[in-house]
Amino acid sequence: MAKHDTEPEGESRASASVLLNGLHVLEAFSIDEPVLGVTEIARKVDQHKSTVSRILATLERAGYVERDERSGRFRLGLGLIALAGPLLADLDVRRVALGSLQQLTDRTGETSALMVWNGHESVVVEQVQSPKQVKHTAAIGTRYDTYESSSVKVFLAALPPSEVTRLFERRLLVGTYEEHALESYVAELERVTELGFAVNDGRTSVEEVGVAAPVRDHRGVVVAAVLLSAPRFRVPPAMLDVLARSVADTALEVSARLGDTSTA
Repeated sequence: MAKHDTEPEGESRASASVLLNGLHVLEAFSIDEPVLGVTEIARKVDQHKSTVSRILATLERAGYVERDERSGRFRLGLGLIALAGPLLADLDVRRVALGSLQQLTDRTGETSALMVWNGHESVVVEQVQSPKQVKHTAAIGTRYDTYESSSVKVFLAALPPSEVTRLFERRLLVGTYEEHALESYVAELERVTELGFAVNDGRTSVEEVGVAAPVRDHRGVVVAAVLLSAPRFRVPPAMLDVLARSVADTALEVSARLGDTSTA
């Protein structure tokens, strides 16, 4: 009988725990807090300082974090760029969409963004901020998993209803879940497909309006979404349709550049 290398179940769980702890340490850094000390990180990830120190030492050797020699504090390292490089290089839609996003922001005066889907949430991969002092922005890498988010609706509308149901049943979508309301939500997604855009008029935040539309590639497959976000006080109901059409037109423009002919 052939001999197979197996890892004891306890060791397997321990390895997974170490990996997750390392990821949590990396996620502790943000645009608002790009430099952190061991104590701050330990508090954020709810781990002992000695554990965090060991993790940081490993991450530093791999180039994923860098330590300031003077302060002893840490920041994310350039190794992460190399790690993300293959993903970013594959995102042709990001490069193609940037000019269109800039034009959309110039026309509307509001923040535009490009979103991609990672299986259960919408992720910001590009953004052009509004030039106005009061605006809504989200850093690249920001994730949305609320099912009322306009970009999430766009991606869910492109999925089979059975997959939407599965995401709800596994509680991978955030919001007040009511089983009897799922049918009406699926009907709403069908409406999104018909209109070519989705609107979030204060459903996730009373202060914000979001409008999103799908971007399709040469196969006609939804690969991204164009999102426009604005302070709600600046977008009266009568203006929503105008903004929605602008977002939909921008998404169609990006789609055409990717070779989509499904709407031609």
